[in-house]
Amino acid sequence: EVQLQASGGGLVQAGGSLRLSCAASGFTFDDYAIGWFRQVPGKEREGVSCISSSDGSTYYADFVKGRFTISSDNAKNTVYLQMNSLKPEDTAVYYCSTVVRGLRRWGQGTLVTVSS
Repeated sequence: EVQLQASGGGLVQAGGSLRLSCAASGFTFDDYAIGWFRQVPGKEREGVSCISSSDGSTYYADFVKGRFTISSDNAKNTVYLQMNSLKPEDTAVYYCSTVVRGLRRWGQGTLVTVSS
C-alpha cells in the first residue's frame, strides 16, 4: 500500500524556518518524483516544489524560489522541504504527493502557520 506521511508543520514567526518531512512507503522510492503542495481553506491546492528521486532534479514555484529547498534521502525514503524566510502568506496545510501506477497519492497534510 502506497503511504505518504507528512510531518514537521507548526507555528513560526515571520522570517523563521521549518523543515517538513514526507516519509514514503509501499513503492520503489527511487523511481518516482515526490512533490509538495499546499492549500488554504477556500483556495485551490497549489504546487510548491517537486523532486525526482532518481536524478535529483527539482522544481520550485516562483513564490518559494530562493526561500525553500527540497531534498531527498533515498536511504530513508524521505523527502524534505526546508522552508526559510517564511511569510504569513505561506500559512497553509502542506501535503506531499506522488503518482504511482497512474494514480495520484496524497499524504495527510501538515499545518504550517506563520504569524506576522
